[in-house]
This record gives sequence, C-alpha cells and structure tokens, in this order.
Amino acid sequence: MHHLKEGDAAPAFEALDQDGNTHTLAQYAGSKLVIYFYPKDNTPGCTNQACSLRDGMAELGKEGITVLGVSINHAASHRKFIDKFELPFNLLVDEDHALQDLFGVWGLKKFMGREYDGTHRTTFCIDESGTLAAIIRKPKVKEHATQVLAAFKGES
Repeated sequence: MHHLKEGDAAPAFEALDQDGNTHTLAQYAGSKLVIYFYPKDNTPGCTNQACSLRDGMAELGKEGITVLGVSINHAASHRKFIDKFELPFNLLVDEDHALQDLFGVWGLKKFMGREYDGTHRTTFCIDESGTLAAIIRKPKVKEHATQVLAAFKGES
C-alpha cells in the first residue's frame, strides 16, 4: 500500500459506474471532486457514510462538489444500493481493486483477530486543479458530509 499525501496530483483514473458509464479524472477538471472508498454496499457503516453524503448533497452542491463512491461491489449491487437509499451520486465499480491500488487504499486489514486484504475507508478531496486538497483517513461515517465540507475549507 502506498500513501498519497495532500498536495500530490490526484491519480488519473478511469472506471465504470453502476450504469456502465465511464468516469475519468479529466472529466472533472475545473471542479471539486470527492472520491470516497468504502468496503461494501449495504453494510451498516457504509450505509451510514453514503446516507450522510446524500443528506449533505444540497450543501456539497452549493460548494460545487461532485461525489463518487468506490467499492469492490459489482454494478448491479451498486444500482440496488443507490435505489434503496436514494443516493444522488454515482458509485464506481472496482471489482479487481485496481482503482483502490492506484489510490493506495487496498491492503492488509485486521478484524477480530483475523487478517485479510480489503478496503481502507478513505476519502480524497480533489480541487479544481486536480490536486489532493485533503485526504480523510478513517472518516466518521455519520458525519462524513460535514467532514468533506470542512476539508475543502481547510478546516480538517
């Protein structure tokens, strides 16, 4: 696992969303972008995190912030997750964790005495110039939208 740091250029990426549409870093040039990596659709922490962002979308939108979520789930799982919780943003498919490798968030985890490879919950706030303005490691899932807004304002 390599770690990006604030001030680094955001990694150029290309990935498909829940509907098969392609998203690239270049498409978001000139705007603020949040890419948040989470372990799995429809789990309690991940649902709280997504719903926090959903509930904060009006405020995020006022600041010109676009949100993309990323997990290893397949497109149909993402579509169900979006529909079930009325999520107003796209979820990128990363079944082979290539995007997570690119951002350095895939790696060894420990839970209840067991070790396994998985997603380290991390959020990248990318400014209009494509620079990592902030990185939120281990975000508070129920306060995620507030954390994102603070990070873009330099209050993290």
